[in-house]
This record gives sequence, structure tokens and C-alpha cells, in this order.
Amino acid sequence: MYKVFVKELPLILTNELSEISNSKYFLLNGDAVREAINALAKKKLTEAYIYHPNHEEILKKFCKTIPKEVAAGGVVTNSKGKVLFIYRNDKWDLPKGKLDKGETIAECAIREVEEETGVKKLKIENFLNTTYHIFKRNGKYRLKEVHWFAMKTTYEGKLKGQASEGIEKVKWKGPNKIKKALANSYVNIRSLFGE
Repeated sequence: MYKVFVKELPLILTNELSEISNSKYFLLNGDAVREAINALAKKKLTEAYIYHPNHEEILKKFCKTIPKEVAAGGVVTNSKGKVLFIYRNDKWDLPKGKLDKGETIAECAIREVEEETGVKKLKIENFLNTTYHIFKRNGKYRLKEVHWFAMKTTYEGKLKGQASEGIEKVKWKGPNKIKKALANSYVNIRSLFGE
């Protein structure tokens, strides 16, 4: 099962019919996929399911209709145990960005965190999760697949938001401020914190 978010609402790609018995489901073809995404984007549905019997094929076939963009990012913790957040588009988010040709997903995660926040001395501890969401570029839907890593840093220098990416603020946040930030964040970001 894959949970893909469309304007914060779940589009679930599944091979289990039992999950979708009482819900609106769509077949895995171009028109049906676009219909499901549009219904969620316009809030005509609160969730939708796309069914395909073969779990291994479901994401691959979905990406034939909705092109995939691979990205990576980090949940970065400093030596004081605070977590690094960015603020853009009126929401708290985590640093992440698109994979460049020829780089590994881990290299992308470190590069994007450095570019978007100015934080150096990053060390990946472990892989956390992969999240999915739909966004629109040039009037066409795209699927963003983000690979998340837990990272540590001893960096204590200045934080600098990447203006060209619309980042207004970069902040280290402790437990109470993390809770507040997550209240004004995205479902996928909250999921990384177990919410």
C-alpha cells in the first residue's frame, strides 16, 4: 500500500480489496487516476483508493500517468537535541529537494539540507521513510517521492534560508516548538514525527 497525499487528503494505492469496501475506489488507468486526483484536489472526496491486484506493479503503473520526481531530505538534530525546520509557503517544513542526475539519494539529502539551510557537518544516521504527494507544475500533476533520512550535526553557525526556494526562516526547534510547528505543517512531515 502507498499513501499519496493530494492537498493533504489520502489517495491510497492498494492491492487489498478489503481496505476499500466502503470507500470510493478507482481503477489504475489514466482517466480514473486523474479523476481521483481532481476529486481530492477539489475536496469532493476526503479519501480515494486506486486498486490494482499486483503490489509490485502498482506504483510503476501509476507513474505512467503521473510522472514521478524523486527527492530527498533530512530530519536534522543538533548536539542540543533540537530539530531543524524551514518555513515557506506559510507552513513549517523540513529541508528537501530534487535528486540531481548522477547523485545518490543520500548525497541529494545532504546537499539539499545544506543548500536550503546553510547547515554543514551533516552525518546521516539512518533512513527514516519515503513519503508521497501530488503537486502541480505547468498545469500537470506530478508525484513527488521523498526519501527521508535522520541526520546529526555539530554545526553551530548561522542559519541561512535559500531565498530562491522561497524559504523565509530556518529554525532549530525543541520538543514544545516542534509540536507547534507540526500543527502548521504537512501530513507527510507530521508522519515523520509519529503523528
